[in-house]
Formats: sequence, structure tokens, C-alpha cells
Amino acid sequence: MNSYATAVLRPSRGRPLLAPAEEHERWIRRRVGTVWGLLVLNTIGYSGAVVHIPSVVGKGITQGALPVALIVALAANRRVIVRPNVFLCLVSLLALEAILTCTQAHFVGTIYRTFRLAEFVAVLWLISPWWGRRDLLLVRFHLKAYSVILGSVVLGVLVTPGLAFAGGRLGGALWFIPATQVAHYAAVTIGLVVVLWFCGLVTGRVTLPVVVVTAIILILTHTRTALIGLIAGILVAGLSLILAKARVRKLFATLGVVTAIMVMTLSSVITAWLARGQGTQELTKLTGRTLVWTALLAFPRDRFQQIFGFGLTNSSFNGLPIDSNWLSSYQEQGLFGVTVCAAILLFLLVTAYFQPSGVERALALFLVTYCLVASFTEDGFTDATTYLLELMLAASLLVASAARRNTGMRIGVSSRLA
Repeated sequence: MNSYATAVLRPSRGRPLLAPAEEHERWIRRRVGTVWGLLVLNTIGYSGAVVHIPSVVGKGITQGALPVALIVALAANRRVIVRPNVFLCLVSLLALEAILTCTQAHFVGTIYRTFRLAEFVAVLWLISPWWGRRDLLLVRFHLKAYSVILGSVVLGVLVTPGLAFAGGRLGGALWFIPATQVAHYAAVTIGLVVVLWFCGLVTGRVTLPVVVVTAIILILTHTRTALIGLIAGILVAGLSLILAKARVRKLFATLGVVTAIMVMTLSSVITAWLARGQGTQELTKLTGRTLVWTALLAFPRDRFQQIFGFGLTNSSFNGLPIDSNWLSSYQEQGLFGVTVCAAILLFLLVTAYFQPSGVERALALFLVTYCLVASFTEDGFTDATTYLLELMLAASLLVASAARRNTGMRIGVSSRLA
């Protein structure tokens, strides 16, 4: 090696010597991780913080994360290489339809949300070359981002417990996060870690404390949708591995016995937790959701509005939250939006069905199942939300499995972008 090359590769004091390829890989990982963290921050929203921050500044932090993510993604993917895939094509249809609808809108908010959705989809395309890595890079970044959020929730309990448990349900206190959103982060974290443990990629010493802490957070949020989605997701993911993994069979057998005992001995406690102090009428109306849904469906609309909706909003109707992906999609993007949402889920489930058993397929099945369950009482697929981000994560895992099956190898990201 000549003296010039030696000088180039000479590390600073305290840093190990890295080859150019390794240094490039580290550079890429940092930027992709930054992009993913900014996308998650963008989906959190701002409704207040324990330290007074003007609303304009708070919203600027979360909403400003998206254009920064776009800039960082362009820096990482300078040649603008994208990975063709059906999932992002379907998501792009939602963005294109929103652009068409916003031409009929009379509200600046609709145009702004449409622009943000297009920006969000552009970032997803730019990071598509990092799908299918052996190290599950995007899954790891997703877990890190959720760990930071849940850590802030726990810190909020220690600093201001009264504010954290406002309304009797655990929410974010340092940065105000609704209890349902905290439950979502906790449930997805538990599910991903458990599936990784199923496949032997995470040790029991790591899995146990993570599951215990996040399970406590989930229970304290008193959120039924997240709990049901978590159980359904782990069940489906576990069944996809049950023939290949002995630990999955043992765990399912143990959980079956434990569940039977709990139902017989703690049925009244479980029922009280699920009821959350609500009466029969509130439960049958899904805490008032069905009243909003009935009014939304009865609202008059012309043929264009039936097919393409009214444009993107804050997922509310007459000032009340819609709390249903399907009805929110119908309101904002009409029957077209509902059809595309159904096509996205159907594509992911069908693709997963034809993949070989493994960690990628199990993780994807958990995410898709969880999002499917949550879609009935939560908003998400037709806007820049965590649900759309998690479906993209599932798609990246399934495409990786397809690539391995067809070529027998994974394509390295560094070689594609070098």
C-alpha cells in the first residue's frame, strides 16, 4: 500500500482502522437510521409537552422531520436508485389520488396534508434499496425508535406521574402522546421482540425484561385494540413457525395452560380491565365510535365524492375522530382509497403465504395482522402514519424473502449504491 493510501485510511486516535467499504457501510447505516428515526418522529404529532413549547415550534419539530428525512434520504441514495415493488406502487396510487382530490378542495389543510403524504411516499421509495438486508436493518431501527419513545413514557411517569396517568390511562407526559398511541408502540415492540426470540435472534435475557416492561406499559394504557392486535399477531406469526421451531411449540403449550388458569381464576379482573368502567351501551357503541360512523355514512355526497372522497383531513368528522381506517379512507379518498387499502393488505398476506418459513415471514405476518386488527378502530393507511410505516416494513421483509428464494442470495446494499 502506498503512503497516500495509508494516510487516507489512517484512523483518528481511539478509532479502529476501517476499510473504505466498511466506512461507506457505516456512513450509509447512520443515514438510513436517521431517516427512519425522522419518519417515526414525523408520525408522533404534537399536542403539548411538560415543558412549555409554543404550538408552532412543537409542530415544526415533528412536521419538519419529514423534509429533513427527505434530504437525508437523498444524501444516502444520491443516485436515486429505487427498488421496484408492488407495495410502494399501491401506496403511490393513494398519493396520486390525494393530489387529484385536493384540486377540488377549498381548504389549505387538505393541500398541505396531500403534499406531506407525497413527501412521505418519496422517502419510502428512496430507502427501498435497503430492503432485504441480512441484519434486518430496518427492523432494528424501528425497535430503537420505539424504545426511545417508550423510554420517554417511563421517564414521564417518574417525573410527573399525575400527568402521565391523566384520565386513568398511561400516556406520554414529557411529550404528550395519547394512551392509544403509547399502547401501539408497546404492542409492536413486544411482538417484534417475541418473534425475534422465536427465531433465536434475541436471547431470553434480553427478551424477558423488554417484554415485562412493555407489557406493563401496555396494560396501564387500558387499550383493548392494541392488546387484541398483539395477541392475534403473535398467534399468526407463531403458527407460521410452529413446525420449524421447538421453542414456539413449547411456548404455545405453556401459554395455553396459563391462559386456561387465568380465565378460571381471574375472569372478573380481566373483564373489569377490558370494560374500563364502561357500561353495556358504551361497549356496544365502541365508546361512541358507531355514532360517528353512522353519521359519516349518512352524509350526502356526489358521485365524485363517493369514488374519490373529500381529500385528506385530520381523520375527523364534524369535529369528532373517526377512529376507523376504512371509514376514514372512505371519507378522505372514497371507494378508491378503501379498495387500495384492501389491495395493500391482500397483497402482503398473499405474498407472505408463498414465502418459506423464517424470521422475515414471521415478522411480516405479525405486522400485517396487527395493522389489520387495528384498522377497524384506528386510523392509518391513507396518511403518513406509523401504520403505513409498519406495512412498508412488512413489505420490505417479504420482498427480501422472495429475493432469497429466486436468487439464493441477498443483494448487498453497499454494492448496489457504490
